[in-house]
Amino acid sequence: MDRRFDTKIAIVLRDDLETWQRLNVTAFLASGIAAAFPQIIGEPYEDADGTPYLAVFGQPVLVFEGSKEAITEAHARAVRREAATAVFTSDMFRTGNDDDNRAVVRAVGRDHLDLVGLAVHAPRNAVDKILKGTHLHR
Repeated sequence: MDRRFDTKIAIVLRDDLETWQRLNVTAFLASGIAAAFPQIIGEPYEDADGTPYLAVFGQPVLVFEGSKEAITEAHARAVRREAATAVFTSDMFRTGNDDDNRAVVRAVGRDHLDLVGLAVHAPRNAVDKILKGTHLHR
């Protein structure tokens, strides 16, 4: 069944990250969207033997990549559009907990964040415009 959703969940990663960093940033950013929008979580799963599994997003998560400049521009567009946004900065790789993560983001002004990842959840067309200049991750 091909279903079109009114909203889009998208994560954009900086194209110069190592593989482990890409995976870590994607997981962190997806959790931010899930926490802010519990209504987009589907029902729990169960296999044929009755083994229960956790519920996950009820719609696709698209992963994009782009240059440092493209992510900075996407962030500015997301802020201007007041889109729900999660960020991951390079400084967060040097911390080990949520309190320190928030502190390193709080220490830097919005226009000076060294973004390595960004997640947005918004109407489909808004997300397309926000992510202009990035492309689907390969």
